[in-house]
Amino acid sequence: MNAQEPAPPRRGVGTPEELLTVPQVMARLQLGRSAVYDLLRTRQLASITLGRARRIPAHSLTDFIRARLEQETA
Repeated sequence: MNAQEPAPPRRGVGTPEELLTVPQVMARLQLGRSAVYDLLRTRQLASITLGRARRIPAHSLTDFIRARLEQETA
């Protein structure tokens, strides 16, 4: 890697991960609450539960959108 090139972003231990709430995902996908929970229930969209709160890692939402775009073009 050249000293002038920025290091690629890495996910892993010590890297902060943006966690989205269900309402944030609803707004980004322009879907209703039930539709988002259906995506979570069917594991099309990954999430974690912290106590009673459901959180969706931002990279999971990006991966979901990318996969859907690839399906549409295939």
